[in-house]
Amino acid sequence: MKHLDVKRTDYQVFPFHLVDPSPWPILTSFALFTFTVSAVLYMHGFANGGTLLTLGFLLTAGAMTLWFRDVVTESTYLGHHTFEVKKGLTIGVALFIVSEIFAFLSVFWAYLHSSLAPTIEIGSSWPPLGITPLDPFAIPLLNTLVLLSSGAFITWSHHALIQGNRSGAIWGGIFTIILALVFTGLQYVEYSTAGFTIADSVYGTVFFASTGLHGLHIIVGTIFIVIGLLRIFAYHLTDNHHLGYESAILYWHFVDVVWLFLFVLVYWWGS
Repeated sequence: MKHLDVKRTDYQVFPFHLVDPSPWPILTSFALFTFTVSAVLYMHGFANGGTLLTLGFLLTAGAMTLWFRDVVTESTYLGHHTFEVKKGLTIGVALFIVSEIFAFLSVFWAYLHSSLAPTIEIGSSWPPLGITPLDPFAIPLLNTLVLLSSGAFITWSHHALIQGNRSGAIWGGIFTIILALVFTGLQYVEYSTAGFTIADSVYGTVFFASTGLHGLHIIVGTIFIVIGLLRIFAYHLTDNHHLGYESAILYWHFVDVVWLFLFVLVYWWGS
């Protein structure tokens, strides 16, 4: 019998994923540029600044949604995420969190620069004259307990998923989301009852810049966990295939640690 030489075209000798050409990176870059510029215009009171800011936000959210949709498809349905690909994605998430650390470091630097050596322009005291700081043992302490509890629940959800306990993974994620919403609601109440604004001296600026930046990360982290939980419901994630959920959990623990620094430096020591 004559043997036929058949060349396979569906086999690759390397473990990496060569992605198909995608429009989402360039669209996301332009969306972020629009979002940033429109935010500056809005904060400086330019006409139609609010409309442009809304447009920039919708463009950014849409581009990210479509991009992550493709990543989920490549991972869950096409099976392109090999061990090497997962390792690369994990390193990417870790480097992203490192960049976030430096973002918060810059805010803390501004806070300590002003508080450790208050100048005569702010009365040579910290907090500045006329500023009544918030009670650190009221809403801030309650929010600390809420956020640390959410970290415990998301850890429970993670370990339950690894052990194949689908019910525990789901309930852990649900409790985390509930506590995250409680945290956001309490921070809104705190902002509403504060006796100063972002325009009141350098104290108001660094206070709302630091806590507001953290609050934004809480909202992003909540969305991150919600998407992971929906994927658990859809049976996308298993005990050995849950990189997206692990990334959300890592991000959430980062937010927890940043809040501890905020509570000690801005709320307790700063008061």
